[in-house]
Amino acid sequence: MIAKLDFRQYLKIAIYSLLFVNFILYIIDDITIASYTMRNGGSFLEWTRAFATTIDESAWLILLFLFELETYLLSDQAFSRPMFSRIMYSVRIFCYVFLVHSVYAYSVIYVDLLEVELIPDISNLCELVPMDISFVRNLYYTEIDLKNCLLLSSDEVFYYTEPALVVSDLSGLRLEKNLALVDILEVLIWLLILATIEIMVWLQDQSITRGSVISSMQISKYLLYGSLWTIAAYWAYHGHYYFAWDEALWIIGFISIEMNVSDWRKEIEESNQG
Repeated sequence: MIAKLDFRQYLKIAIYSLLFVNFILYIIDDITIASYTMRNGGSFLEWTRAFATTIDESAWLILLFLFELETYLLSDQAFSRPMFSRIMYSVRIFCYVFLVHSVYAYSVIYVDLLEVELIPDISNLCELVPMDISFVRNLYYTEIDLKNCLLLSSDEVFYYTEPALVVSDLSGLRLEKNLALVDILEVLIWLLILATIEIMVWLQDQSITRGSVISSMQISKYLLYGSLWTIAAYWAYHGHYYFAWDEALWIIGFISIEMNVSDWRKEIEESNQG
């Protein structure tokens, strides 16, 4: 499966490098948000939920690297070694555990937003200034003080999105719920894409390159990647251009893996014909 390094491969290197830079930025972003939501500490699971994006991105980067090894960089003979194959699959299973955690973490965040607590006897954000609380809207956190309390929201009803730490008004809460739901949908779509790639790789390992299963996998991936482009547009619509950019990079990165798989399939077919 080893091919010469052409323009497409240099493009992949650039994409993967940008994804790694984004990963570092996500770590910084998670740390920043945790400074608001985890000020009072929390359990181990609460901390893992706070850093769900970092954990998720870590797993995907490793999986992307493993797929690149399997579909392009390494020869078929390398995977015929039992010890090497066991290590590869063990690392993948470890990554899958991380990805399942992401589904759990985003789901808990969404459920918590459905059960938020109304702040009683408060009709103005300025009344919360002495309580050292932050306001969130559209995933942006701002510490409430006397200078900004009237600018952040003019509503008279507020909710705790994080008990005694973070609040939002009705419209802000509604948007937080929608964004949390998009997070869940996004990771589920990516898991489905991952499943299709795993099936395709397994079939081609068995020298199977044609059939109804492969055709259905290819059709489903058009729909899945189309859904991800829609999510990228949704992030951009709400001003999260960095999220949209990151989504686009991941899509291109995995389309590169799909192209590796396609090239590999052609090699198998040519070998079978020979």
